[in-house]
Amino acid sequence: MLRAIDVPQTTAEALSSLARARDALVIGGGTLVMPKVQAGISGLGALVSLSRLKLDKIAIKGDKVTIGAATTLAAIGEERGLAFLQPAIESVGSPTLRNLATIGGNLFTEQPYGDIAVCLLALDAEATVATKRGMKKLPVAELLKKGIGRDAIVTAIGFKKPEKGTWFYRKAMRRAANSASIVTIAAHCSQSKGRVAKARIALGGCGTKPVLAAKAAAALEGQKLDADAIAKAGALLIQDAAPFTDAYASAWYRARVLPVHFRRAILGE
Repeated sequence: MLRAIDVPQTTAEALSSLARARDALVIGGGTLVMPKVQAGISGLGALVSLSRLKLDKIAIKGDKVTIGAATTLAAIGEERGLAFLQPAIESVGSPTLRNLATIGGNLFTEQPYGDIAVCLLALDAEATVATKRGMKKLPVAELLKKGIGRDAIVTAIGFKKPEKGTWFYRKAMRRAANSASIVTIAAHCSQSKGRVAKARIALGGCGTKPVLAAKAAAALEGQKLDADAIAKAGALLIQDAAPFTDAYASAWYRARVLPVHFRRAILGE
Protein backbone atom coordinates (compact mmCIF):
# COMPACT_ATOMS: atom_id res chain seq x y z
CA MET A 1 0.00 0.00 0.00
CA LEU A 2 1.26 3.47 -0.91
CA ARG A 3 2.05 5.32 2.32
CA ALA A 4 3.89 8.47 1.22
CA ILE A 5 4.58 10.85 -1.66
CA ASP A 6 7.74 12.89 -1.26
CA VAL A 7 8.18 16.10 -3.28
CA PRO A 8 11.84 17.12 -2.76
CA GLN A 9 13.21 20.52 -3.75
CA THR A 10 16.63 19.36 -4.91
CA THR A 11 18.21 16.33 -6.53
CA ALA A 12 20.18 15.68 -3.33
CA GLU A 13 16.94 15.57 -1.34
CA ALA A 14 15.41 13.21 -3.90
CA LEU A 15 18.38 10.85 -3.61
CA SER A 16 18.07 10.93 0.18
CA SER A 17 14.40 10.08 -0.08
CA LEU A 18 15.19 7.08 -2.26
CA ALA A 19 17.86 5.94 0.17
CA ARG A 20 15.47 6.17 3.13
CA ALA A 21 12.59 4.32 1.50
CA ARG A 22 13.77 1.08 -0.01
CA ASP A 23 10.31 0.51 -1.53
CA ALA A 24 10.16 3.91 -3.28
CA LEU A 25 9.88 4.70 -6.98
CA VAL A 26 10.71 7.91 -8.83
CA ILE A 27 7.70 9.55 -10.49
CA GLY A 28 7.90 12.09 -13.32
CA GLY A 29 4.78 12.34 -15.45
CA GLY A 30 3.21 9.30 -13.81
CA THR A 31 2.28 7.40 -16.96
CA LEU A 32 4.40 4.42 -15.90
CA VAL A 33 4.13 4.59 -12.13
CA MET A 34 0.48 5.48 -11.52
CA PRO A 35 -0.89 2.33 -13.21
CA LYS A 36 1.24 0.36 -10.75
CA VAL A 37 -0.12 2.37 -7.84
CA GLN A 38 -3.69 1.94 -9.02
CA ALA A 39 -3.16 -1.78 -9.50
CA GLY A 40 -1.87 -2.08 -5.94
CA ILE A 41 1.47 -3.57 -6.95
CA SER A 42 3.04 -5.10 -3.86
CA GLY A 43 6.38 -3.77 -2.67
CA LEU A 44 5.64 -0.19 -3.68
CA GLY A 45 5.29 2.00 -0.59
CA ALA A 46 6.47 5.50 -1.54
CA LEU A 47 6.86 7.84 -4.48
CA VAL A 48 9.59 10.44 -4.99
CA SER A 49 8.39 13.18 -7.32
CA LEU A 50 10.64 15.09 -9.75
CA SER A 51 8.09 17.88 -10.18
CA ARG A 52 10.05 20.57 -8.27
CA LEU A 53 13.56 19.73 -9.45
CA LYS A 54 13.41 21.95 -12.57
CA LEU A 55 14.42 19.11 -14.86
CA ASP A 56 12.15 20.25 -17.69
CA LYS A 57 14.41 22.51 -19.77
CA ILE A 58 15.56 22.13 -23.37
CA ALA A 59 18.89 23.66 -24.40
CA ILE A 60 20.17 23.68 -27.98
CA LYS A 61 23.62 25.09 -28.74
CA GLY A 62 24.68 24.45 -32.31
CA ASP A 63 24.18 20.74 -32.85
CA LYS A 64 24.38 19.92 -29.13
CA VAL A 65 21.04 19.18 -27.46
CA THR A 66 20.38 18.77 -23.74
CA ILE A 67 16.91 17.88 -22.51
CA GLY A 68 15.93 17.70 -18.85
CA ALA A 69 14.67 14.26 -17.89
CA ALA A 70 11.30 15.59 -16.72
CA THR A 71 10.60 17.38 -20.00
CA THR A 72 7.32 16.15 -21.46
CA LEU A 73 7.08 14.62 -24.89
CA ALA A 74 4.61 17.36 -25.81
CA ALA A 75 7.18 20.06 -24.99
CA ILE A 76 9.80 18.30 -27.11
CA GLY A 77 7.33 18.04 -29.96
CA GLU A 78 6.73 21.79 -29.80
CA GLU A 79 10.44 22.69 -29.87
CA ARG A 80 11.21 24.02 -33.34
CA GLY A 81 14.87 23.11 -33.03
CA LEU A 82 13.89 19.45 -32.60
CA ALA A 83 11.52 19.22 -35.56
CA PHE A 84 13.22 16.02 -36.74
CA LEU A 85 11.80 14.25 -33.66
CA GLN A 86 8.23 15.44 -34.16
CA PRO A 87 7.05 12.39 -36.18
CA ALA A 88 8.36 10.13 -33.42
CA ILE A 89 6.74 12.21 -30.68
CA GLU A 90 3.40 12.21 -32.49
CA SER A 91 3.54 8.43 -32.88
CA VAL A 92 3.51 8.01 -29.09
CA GLY A 93 0.14 7.58 -27.42
CA SER A 94 -2.40 10.39 -27.37
CA PRO A 95 -2.01 14.16 -26.79
CA THR A 96 -3.11 13.63 -23.20
CA LEU A 97 -0.38 11.06 -22.61
CA ARG A 98 2.27 13.20 -24.32
CA ASN A 99 1.38 16.09 -22.02
CA LEU A 100 2.37 13.90 -19.06
CA ALA A 101 4.96 11.41 -20.29
CA THR A 102 8.60 12.48 -19.94
CA ILE A 103 11.70 11.74 -21.97
CA GLY A 104 13.40 10.29 -18.89
CA GLY A 105 10.49 7.98 -18.18
CA ASN A 106 10.52 6.72 -21.76
CA LEU A 107 13.91 5.15 -21.13
CA PHE A 108 12.28 2.81 -18.62
CA THR A 109 9.20 1.91 -20.64
CA GLU A 110 8.75 -1.74 -21.50
CA GLN A 111 8.52 -2.80 -25.12
CA PRO A 112 6.48 -2.57 -27.34
CA TYR A 113 6.33 0.99 -26.00
CA GLY A 114 9.31 3.33 -25.54
CA ASP A 115 9.60 4.70 -29.08
CA ILE A 116 11.57 7.77 -27.96
CA ALA A 117 14.07 5.48 -26.27
CA VAL A 118 14.53 3.82 -29.67
CA CYS A 119 15.30 7.26 -31.13
CA LEU A 120 17.76 8.09 -28.35
CA LEU A 121 19.56 4.81 -28.94
CA ALA A 122 19.90 5.60 -32.65
CA LEU A 123 21.18 9.08 -31.76
CA ASP A 124 23.88 7.58 -29.50
CA ALA A 125 22.48 9.73 -26.71
CA GLU A 126 24.01 10.06 -23.26
CA ALA A 127 22.19 10.28 -19.94
CA THR A 128 23.27 12.39 -16.99
CA VAL A 129 22.66 10.37 -13.83
CA ALA A 130 22.68 11.65 -10.26
CA THR A 131 23.96 9.25 -7.61
CA LYS A 132 25.08 9.51 -3.99
CA ARG A 133 28.66 9.72 -5.29
CA GLY A 134 27.87 12.61 -7.64
CA MET A 135 26.86 13.08 -11.25
CA LYS A 136 27.96 10.73 -14.02
CA LYS A 137 27.46 10.34 -17.76
CA LEU A 138 26.08 7.07 -19.06
CA PRO A 139 25.47 6.07 -22.68
CA VAL A 140 21.78 5.41 -23.24
CA ALA A 141 22.78 2.08 -24.80
CA GLU A 142 24.32 1.03 -21.49
CA LEU A 143 21.41 2.39 -19.45
CA LEU A 144 18.93 0.38 -21.50
CA LYS A 145 20.95 -2.79 -20.97
CA LYS A 146 21.85 -2.46 -17.31
CA GLY A 147 19.58 0.19 -15.78
CA ILE A 148 20.85 2.71 -13.24
CA GLY A 149 20.08 1.13 -9.88
CA ARG A 150 17.34 2.17 -7.51
CA ASP A 151 19.36 4.89 -5.74
CA ALA A 152 20.02 6.96 -8.88
CA ILE A 153 18.02 9.47 -10.94
CA VAL A 154 18.33 10.39 -14.61
CA THR A 155 18.44 14.19 -14.72
CA ALA A 156 19.10 14.93 -18.41
CA ILE A 157 19.58 13.46 -21.86
CA GLY A 158 22.13 14.79 -24.35
CA PHE A 159 22.82 14.10 -28.02
CA LYS A 160 24.02 15.72 -31.23
CA LYS A 161 21.31 16.85 -33.60
CA PRO A 162 21.57 14.97 -36.92
CA GLU A 163 22.16 16.90 -40.11
CA LYS A 164 19.25 17.36 -42.47
CA GLY A 165 18.58 14.25 -44.55
CA THR A 166 20.43 11.86 -42.24
CA TRP A 167 17.61 10.96 -39.83
CA PHE A 168 14.96 8.34 -40.54
CA TYR A 169 12.02 7.10 -38.43
CA ARG A 170 9.07 4.82 -38.88
CA LYS A 171 6.65 3.11 -36.53
CA ALA A 172 4.28 0.37 -37.66
CA MET A 173 1.06 0.24 -35.63
CA ARG A 174 -2.30 -1.50 -35.65
CA ARG A 175 -4.02 1.88 -35.59
CA ALA A 176 -3.02 5.21 -37.10
CA ALA A 177 -2.56 6.72 -33.62
CA ASN A 178 -2.43 5.84 -29.93
CA SER A 179 -1.13 2.32 -30.44
CA ALA A 180 1.83 0.26 -29.31
CA SER A 181 4.55 -0.60 -31.77
CA ILE A 182 4.64 -3.61 -34.04
CA VAL A 183 8.11 -2.52 -35.08
CA THR A 184 9.79 0.86 -34.63
CA ILE A 185 12.83 1.89 -36.66
CA ALA A 186 15.08 4.88 -36.02
CA ALA A 187 18.26 5.40 -38.01
CA HIS A 188 20.97 8.04 -38.20
CA CYS A 189 23.01 7.72 -41.38
CA SER A 190 25.63 10.44 -41.75
CA GLN A 191 26.89 10.82 -45.31
CA SER A 192 29.98 11.93 -47.17
CA LYS A 193 30.32 12.29 -50.94
CA GLY A 194 26.99 10.60 -51.54
CA ARG A 195 27.73 7.53 -49.44
CA VAL A 196 26.97 6.49 -45.88
CA ALA A 197 29.90 7.43 -43.67
CA LYS A 198 28.42 6.02 -40.47
CA ALA A 199 25.12 4.33 -39.70
CA ARG A 200 23.38 3.65 -36.42
CA ILE A 201 20.07 1.77 -36.51
CA ALA A 202 17.83 1.12 -33.50
CA LEU A 203 14.79 -1.13 -33.38
CA GLY A 204 11.70 -1.31 -31.18
CA GLY A 205 9.38 -4.29 -30.91
CA CYS A 206 12.40 -6.54 -31.41
CA GLY A 207 13.44 -7.34 -27.87
CA THR A 208 12.67 -6.62 -24.24
CA LYS A 209 14.49 -3.31 -24.73
CA PRO A 210 15.32 -1.23 -27.83
CA VAL A 211 18.18 -2.89 -29.70
CA LEU A 212 20.92 -1.78 -32.08
CA ALA A 213 21.04 -3.44 -35.49
CA ALA A 214 24.83 -3.41 -35.75
CA LYS A 215 25.16 -5.81 -38.68
CA ALA A 216 22.67 -3.92 -40.85
CA ALA A 217 24.36 -0.62 -39.98
CA ALA A 218 27.77 -1.98 -40.94
CA ALA A 219 26.36 -3.19 -44.26
CA LEU A 220 25.16 0.34 -45.10
CA GLU A 221 28.45 2.06 -44.40
CA GLY A 222 30.33 2.98 -47.53
CA GLN A 223 27.24 2.42 -49.67
CA LYS A 224 24.81 4.73 -51.43
CA LEU A 225 21.43 4.86 -49.76
CA ASP A 226 19.70 3.20 -52.68
CA ALA A 227 17.15 0.40 -52.87
CA ASP A 228 19.77 -2.31 -53.34
CA ALA A 229 21.87 -1.33 -50.31
CA ILE A 230 18.75 -0.92 -48.18
CA ALA A 231 17.46 -4.35 -49.18
CA LYS A 232 20.78 -5.99 -48.28
CA ALA A 233 20.94 -4.20 -44.93
CA GLY A 234 17.29 -4.94 -44.24
CA ALA A 235 17.90 -8.66 -44.63
CA LEU A 236 20.45 -8.45 -41.79
CA LEU A 237 18.20 -6.69 -39.27
CA ILE A 238 16.86 -9.94 -37.86
CA GLN A 239 20.36 -11.05 -36.84
CA ASP A 240 20.36 -8.46 -34.04
CA ALA A 241 16.63 -8.62 -33.29
CA ALA A 242 14.51 -10.87 -31.09
CA PRO A 243 10.89 -10.21 -32.10
CA PHE A 244 8.28 -11.39 -29.60
CA THR A 245 4.61 -12.29 -29.60
CA ASP A 246 2.09 -10.15 -27.76
CA ALA A 247 -1.46 -8.84 -28.22
CA TYR A 248 -0.35 -6.59 -31.08
CA ALA A 249 1.60 -8.98 -33.30
CA SER A 250 3.28 -12.36 -33.42
CA ALA A 251 7.03 -12.77 -33.42
CA TRP A 252 6.74 -14.21 -36.94
CA TYR A 253 4.86 -11.16 -38.20
CA ARG A 254 7.29 -8.70 -36.61
CA ALA A 255 10.22 -10.48 -38.24
CA ARG A 256 8.41 -10.58 -41.56
CA VAL A 257 7.59 -6.86 -41.75
CA LEU A 258 10.80 -5.54 -40.19
CA PRO A 259 12.78 -5.20 -43.47
CA VAL A 260 9.68 -3.81 -45.21
CA HIS A 261 9.30 -0.96 -42.75
CA PHE A 262 13.05 -0.40 -42.73
CA ARG A 263 12.92 0.20 -46.47
CA ARG A 264 9.93 2.50 -46.08
CA ALA A 265 11.69 4.45 -43.33
CA ILE A 266 14.82 5.11 -45.38
CA LEU A 267 13.16 5.68 -48.75
CA GLY A 268 10.23 7.63 -47.33
CA GLU A 269 7.66 5.32 -48.88
